[in-house]
Amino acid sequence: MDPTAFPFTWPHNIPRTKTKSASKFKTGLPAALKNVRSSLQLFATDSGKKVESITISSNVTLGVDRPDDAGVAVWFTWDGMSVCIAVDRYPKVEDNVQAIHHIIDGRRTELRHGGLHIVKATFTGLLALPSPKPKSWREVFGLDPNFFTTDTNTLNGIFRDRAKSWHPDSPNGSVEKMAELNRAREEALREMSGQ
Repeated sequence: MDPTAFPFTWPHNIPRTKTKSASKFKTGLPAALKNVRSSLQLFATDSGKKVESITISSNVTLGVDRPDDAGVAVWFTWDGMSVCIAVDRYPKVEDNVQAIHHIIDGRRTELRHGGLHIVKATFTGLLALPSPKPKSWREVFGLDPNFFTTDTNTLNGIFRDRAKSWHPDSPNGSVEKMAELNRAREEALREMSGQ
């Protein structure tokens, strides 16, 4: 699996948290990100095994630091294992990032007191299994695979129709469905602009 920093890549083998609870963390996003990177570096040093291919995935992007989906997933390889630590328990991105820092620090405690075999056993449950291939934008929009348009009004009309039933406030909607729809629209617009 090739996780992306944006849009958010959540591992399909870890269930999403239904209800959010406030955290007691007082850490801003830049500090929380620094803490995660630092704890991964310390974990690598403590274990004597490299931590590589780190991707911190979220819906935070330029101009959007409070996305609707505040989940965060940190993907990396360690000792030949592809690992993902994903947290969406808190309504703020920075709190979910800080929680991941504490989880990694917990693995360092396991390492000190239980040894390498204990940490490997723990990480077995966090293996980053490959996610299913995402649907094409045409499939998400319910269109024929050969459908083609250069008219953004047509595309936006189809998007709005789908969004009415896929929005999290709709009875059959969800955050995941809306994220899939948004990703599909971005993919369609990129294709239309020739990028």
